[in-house]
Amino acid sequence: MSVRSRLARLVAAVAATVTVPVLLAAPAHAAAPAYVALGDSYSSGVGTRSYINDGTSCQRSNLAYPKLVANQKGYALNFKACSGAKIPDVTGQLSALSTGTAYVTVSVGGNDAGFSGVLTECAKPGWASNCDGKINTAQAYINNTLPGALATLYASIRSKAPNAKVVVVGYPRVFNGEDCNAATFFSPAEETRLNQTADLLNGKLSGAASAKGFSFANPTSRFVGHAVCDSPEWLNGLSNPISDSYHPNQAGHASGYLPLVAGLLV
Repeated sequence: MSVRSRLARLVAAVAATVTVPVLLAAPAHAAAPAYVALGDSYSSGVGTRSYINDGTSCQRSNLAYPKLVANQKGYALNFKACSGAKIPDVTGQLSALSTGTAYVTVSVGGNDAGFSGVLTECAKPGWASNCDGKINTAQAYINNTLPGALATLYASIRSKAPNAKVVVVGYPRVFNGEDCNAATFFSPAEETRLNQTADLLNGKLSGAASAKGFSFANPTSRFVGHAVCDSPEWLNGLSNPISDSYHPNQAGHASGYLPLVAGLLV
């Protein structure tokens, strides 16, 4: 064999030994962390006025904070939150959870306390409404029944998603002490009591979350100055369709909930 042939074989052998390890060392693409968004209309995106046509009446929105969080962080979202959901409905959403779930958000409790009915009653003129009675009933439920129901739900979440970071998401104060909507008749005293009821609800959510080692996202301070009738408002007042009323609008999700939740969902 000539010197030139031996040299050519040696070069080929060296190239093979260098190339093969490089090819084997090429990294595989990691799967995006699995994020499941559970809850009610405050998570589904009711109030954003833009909804996904997914064959359901859940009014899920690409402008809701779960979608915004998933897009910002590169998480793979399983969007289960649904308008009108109560604790039994959220229990049904838990089929989306597994040992591979990395992140969970959940908002529920407002519908169980009948908050929509309370707002409807309190929006009537004082002579035609029993606002205080409705608020009293809601507060009694929040104090006496809700904590146990939350404890059971949160235990189920932890059981089905044992490795997940779980964030319980609360509710903002809706009112700022004035009523700028011509068709509603909230008095300042009623608005104060309604805000106190939101605070009471957040307190029970926070306590139940802490008991399970979950984080709590309290939106109260972020929405100060952005309640109904504020400028800019991050919460809709009386709206058409009426289902959008007293829910976070697009700014409420993008500027209110997104930074709050994203900061905890790590």
